Amino acid sequence: MKKLANAGNGNYAFLDSVLEAKKVMMNEFGGTLMTVAKDVKVQIEFNPSEVEGYRLLGYENRCLAAKDFNDDKKDAGEIGSGHTMTAFYEIIPAGTGEMGAGTDPLKYQKSETAKSGELMTVKMRYKKPDGDRSILIEKAHTAAEMTRKEPSVDFRFASAVAEFALLLEDSKHKGNASFAKLIERARNAKGEDCEGYRAEFIRLAETAELMDAKASSPSEKG
Repeated sequence: MKKLANAGNGNYAFLDSVLEAKKVMMNEFGGTLMTVAKDVKVQIEFNPSEVEGYRLLGYENRCLAAKDFNDDKKDAGEIGSGHTMTAFYEIIPAGTGEMGAGTDPLKYQKSETAKSGELMTVKMRYKKPDGDRSILIEKAHTAAEMTRKEPSVDFRFASAVAEFALLLEDSKHKGNASFAKLIERARNAKGEDCEGYRAEFIRLAETAELMDAKASSPSEKG
């Protein structure tokens, strides 16, 4: 399904319930039919004077080589009307020394970074639905504008979803993630849930927690 959708610049969905069918066929159908941008690519460059290391969570099957960003012949994703995308990065701030821990300093090179005050630059390329040449949008962001005193409800809920994925795949980067913590955060960040999607996620996480607890408990023999 994915290969067919990519070849035809289309979309695909797996329907496992009546509610999922309603979500895809009614709520999202208009955006699926109306493409507003094709071959959309996003590239993020972190300023090494502010960021020592980073890691993108997920999107393993969507990553492109750096050189492909400017190649208009390279196929990418389509964006429909009303569609949004979310990507999470784990960032190690500069000066922590975590990336260079246990390694010797460079002998022949000196690391110099631009002190611009910028945290990162986000670039996006896209083509109009009937176009063949990409359009570039570029915007720099400072650390101050990217830092919030209190994360938004949407951010906190999305972080719970990301933590859930780390646990499901038993990622080596899961750290101290736990079902209990992500479920509590998701409940507190449920917000206005008109369609019930967030409540459905919480039920899935609770079910996974029970299955994990059962799998971890010692078996009993009669």
